[in-house]
Amino acid sequence: MSDAAQPTAAEVRAAAEAVKTALDRHLAAVERRSGEEDPAVYDAFNELAAAAEAYDELLYDRYDEVTPFEIPGEDTLPPYTGPEEPSALSVLIRRDYAVAEPQRLMAQARRVEAADEEGPGAETSDTVHGALGLLFGEFEPDEIASRHKEFGLEEGDSTLWVTAADETAEPGEWLEAPFEQVDPQRVVCRFDVSAVFDEEFDDDLDDGDEGDDGDGDLPELDEDLDTDLDEDGEPARLEADR
Repeated sequence: MSDAAQPTAAEVRAAAEAVKTALDRHLAAVERRSGEEDPAVYDAFNELAAAAEAYDELLYDRYDEVTPFEIPGEDTLPPYTGPEEPSALSVLIRRDYAVAEPQRLMAQARRVEAADEEGPGAETSDTVHGALGLLFGEFEPDEIASRHKEFGLEEGDSTLWVTAADETAEPGEWLEAPFEQVDPQRVVCRFDVSAVFDEEFDDDLDDGDEGDDGDGDLPELDEDLDTDLDEDGEPARLEADR
């Protein structure tokens, strides 16, 4: 960043003062809160987070320094405002995959075609796009998740949201745009799986190596992992990562 684009010292100081003001407001809101989900506390929290992030950015741009504060990301859910006793719910699931082995993917699709006498034709499985359509049309998403390596796929992040509704939607009501009207304040619970959690776990193991008997091996942990396998021989990671 050029000197001309850098914030001035006065701007950094003003941002620091804004953090102090937001901090005082947050404490005052906490002291006056009317319950565990007081919207005033939620608003003060967001104001403090925004002020701290702005200060952190200006501090770095001007002085190449950072603060020790971790600013929550956008995946932090707001307080729940849905019905206390939901009569209906929606389960929203997202799973990301990388196509790690396209040839394996297309080979599996060709097997599906060969077993289906009324299939669309061999040319469909000769492209990644066509192979994906065949496999996801043939197998349930949960089966693909448990057998993803067989299909040449590599797992990415995944998340599951359970959202509350006042009543069940009419048949076909939301099919044209199924994900456009998700209200984060009606999320009852969510479960996330990410390599980020694995990295944090690995960091914890690295920190603990200093206190072991020398070689850094963890035989008891390896034994547990070896026995906790699903029917396809893959580690049952979902519950462990949540």
